[in-house]
Amino acid sequence: MLLVGNGRLITRGENHRLIENGCVAADQDRIIAVGTTEELRANYPEAEFVDAHGGVIMPGLINAHNHIYSAFARGLSIKGYQPKNFLDILDGQWWTIDRHLTLADTKMSALTTYLDCIRCGVTTVFDHHASYGGIEGSLFVIADAAKELGVRTCLCYEVSDRDGEEKMKAAVKENADFIRSCQNDDTDMRKGMMGLHASFTLSDSTLALCRENTPDGVGFHIHVAEGMADVYDSLKKYGKRVINRLHDNGILGSQTITGHCIHVNGIEMDILKETDTMIVHNPESNMGNAVGCPPTLEMMHRGLLVGLGTDGYTNDMFESMKAANCLHKHNLCDPTVAWGEVPQMLFENNAVIGARYFSKKLGVLEEGAAADIIVVDYDPLTPMHADNCNGHMLFGMMGHDVVTTIIDGKLRMKDRELVGIDGVEILAKSREQAADLWSRINA
Repeated sequence: MLLVGNGRLITRGENHRLIENGCVAADQDRIIAVGTTEELRANYPEAEFVDAHGGVIMPGLINAHNHIYSAFARGLSIKGYQPKNFLDILDGQWWTIDRHLTLADTKMSALTTYLDCIRCGVTTVFDHHASYGGIEGSLFVIADAAKELGVRTCLCYEVSDRDGEEKMKAAVKENADFIRSCQNDDTDMRKGMMGLHASFTLSDSTLALCRENTPDGVGFHIHVAEGMADVYDSLKKYGKRVINRLHDNGILGSQTITGHCIHVNGIEMDILKETDTMIVHNPESNMGNAVGCPPTLEMMHRGLLVGLGTDGYTNDMFESMKAANCLHKHNLCDPTVAWGEVPQMLFENNAVIGARYFSKKLGVLEEGAAADIIVVDYDPLTPMHADNCNGHMLFGMMGHDVVTTIIDGKLRMKDRELVGIDGVEILAKSREQAADLWSRINA
């Protein structure tokens, strides 16, 4: 049994509150009590005590859209790569990388990404993978890395027609095999989805094949209208916009995640709302790729479920929250917006997205919820309470401020020291593997 106390505890959830000198008790993989440090230490005197040293105790963070396969892009210079637009970026960088990824590359990318997640307080990751240099078994090696480091994860493989029918079918099979494997796994630590790249690289026959190989209760994870090329392609080939096409092909629904949704109109938003489809906003990626700012706030005002992701840009969800807050103020030329919506994406909506795949309740410190707990080294210089804690997080916290990470009741990092994980060795091997990949890309 673990007690995490002696800090300002933020519960989140319906009974959101801040407890001064708060404490949370975890027995195995579940939270069994929340209260003051004095109360819980008296009630559970034999429990191992993790001292927050006055920091902020809060639920583990959830990343609703990541790309583990992009990890080795950091610092990479590809010969002849001079992109002029988003399609150039996709083909010249990301598809070039994924076409060279072996299973060994994928495994190290996953280990380093999950390691960074632990250090940033991210305890659950929804990942969208591509490695057309090594498809078969790729989701399984990522899942092995997640198990080794103890991170909760939901995986899918990016099906696409871009590299031919044979590889497309192999990608569908990888998704289907992994989904079946997850259905026989009762740990509630790994789940599978049917991954799709984007409308403009998927024919109707491919969408039908994906649908046929997706069990009931499992949805799709797809990029939607990230660039205008996706919209133009759908209009030219099918005479309809992207969301309309996906709806007609049975891709939308309460178990489906649509990433980005930048270039969508009001009718498409209505369809997303009617189908209860999930949307994930990735602000830094959208700015970095210069593809535009999505109507995220309008979607939320219409009652759509919009979460927050990083799209592989970072593993720091605090960073993404800051970027989203500034992006929408800048885009709308209105300093009054995004104060409530952006924290809702990260702290409330990501938890709802997590609940659609994982059995344990995520994103909250309350009895019965998953024992996913982090401690942030933050000592406020102004009064801090439940009503203004989002402002403190927005302006006072970053991922590197996380000092302790507990996932499913197990300590993975304590006082910035990794527990049972050799981070030095992982990063050393990662550098070797990345150098090998780079040489293959530029050969």
